[in-house]
Amino acid sequence: MSEKRISFHGHALGKAPLQEPPSAKPHTIFLLSPANLAGIRGKRLLQGTSRFELRLRLQSSQATLGEIFSVVSGLYFRGKLAYASQFARPPLGISGVRIITSSSGLLPPEYLASLDWLRATTESSIHPDNPHYRDPLVRDAQLICSSLPQGARVVLLGSIATPKYVAPLLEVFGNRLFYPLDFAGRGDMSRGSLLLRCTRENRELSYAALGPVRS
Repeated sequence: MSEKRISFHGHALGKAPLQEPPSAKPHTIFLLSPANLAGIRGKRLLQGTSRFELRLRLQSSQATLGEIFSVVSGLYFRGKLAYASQFARPPLGISGVRIITSSSGLLPPEYLASLDWLRATTESSIHPDNPHYRDPLVRDAQLICSSLPQGARVVLLGSIATPKYVAPLLEVFGNRLFYPLDFAGRGDMSRGSLLLRCTRENRELSYAALGPVRS
């Protein structure tokens, strides 16, 4: 009697079903809104009245933008940076996490900031009509957009209640620009806690495409 062979398409006998390969998920880049350097923590850092070690490294341009904004903003920015670092799936050759700045466009968290640069950022307002803010932002966004493969998405981790981020980014990315659905109705502290919790649980949020700019 000939031996019968049974094949299980998509399954291995005695093993769990095959999982969807990570490559099946769309390429995802995160854009993080910046910390407010005009607040109490920002002023203390610029004036040298807090975080002595960070201040020394800042003076010698050895402090990264990510850690500076994490100190200044606290829970909210730490949550954004941790979440974005874990769930970014950038195409080869593109940074998966970028930080929006007031006058230097989109910078990676690893950017080494100088004290003079940090002070200069406080002199430029984040407003869609300010060319010192808008022009570098649009320039960098266009460079990223031109390098994205079909189906890639850009997720904004920041406020969509005003046009300051949404207007210039939507102009460049169009229907590729998304935001986390669970951000709706939450304050900054609640968003930060949510992002840190999702990072610990390795649970990615659901995103929705951004519609018309809200006034």
